[in-house]
Amino acid sequence: MSHGETNSAGIRLKGKKVIVLGGSSGIGHAVAEYAVQEGAHVVIASSNAQRVEAVAASLGTKAQGRALDLTDEHAVQAFFDSTGSFDHLVFTAGDSLRLGEVAKTDLTEARRAFDIRYWGALAAVKHGAPHIAKGGSIVLTTGIAALRPRSGWAFGASVCGAVEALARALAVELAPVRVNAVSPGLIATNLWQNMSEADRSAMYAQTGKHLPAGRVGEARDVAAAYLFLMESGFATGQTYVVDGGDVLV
Repeated sequence: MSHGETNSAGIRLKGKKVIVLGGSSGIGHAVAEYAVQEGAHVVIASSNAQRVEAVAASLGTKAQGRALDLTDEHAVQAFFDSTGSFDHLVFTAGDSLRLGEVAKTDLTEARRAFDIRYWGALAAVKHGAPHIAKGGSIVLTTGIAALRPRSGWAFGASVCGAVEALARALAVELAPVRVNAVSPGLIATNLWQNMSEADRSAMYAQTGKHLPAGRVGEARDVAAAYLFLMESGFATGQTYVVDGGDVLV
């Protein structure tokens, strides 16, 4: 069965239009794939035009891709003006994490941690929300650094905390549009592409050994949370943690 087809159970998002910003890789790609399998028409957008085209093609006829610079508010506005009405907005975009001790960090560089993950998300909501159909939703992306930061994670924790607060505030301001966030733990995605393969594998093995779930997460593990928050008509203002139990140990 191709990604563009659905089986008899694939009706959770039948007839819905879902926009996934950051949908060309990692968790966003998994969300787009999952949504197509559940009957949705999906538009994915990311800055890498070649990768967007390839991913959209792999998802079949119910998906299309658009290149979009999420740090350019005018481009974001034009994107939503051209996409028309839709049901669900998912924001998973983000560059590699900026880690390091505050005392040794160039604050100009640190500010860039917010460019896509916070300001990009805010621009998407600002220009996307007016186009969301009745019963629709927004799902943002944060991370467990907001709940359990480690040494050197001050900037990552700050961004995650800001996104969680934003989701709660928007759930009130944009009601009846529902607004939630998903908070992944350590997930094996290209977020860690700046590390060598050996270092990544060691990190995954070491972390997974100590998690109650017994392993680090895969993108599809987390994608299921986005699908739930899109589908549930009663979930709003929430942060859904999917971390294999990391915050417990």
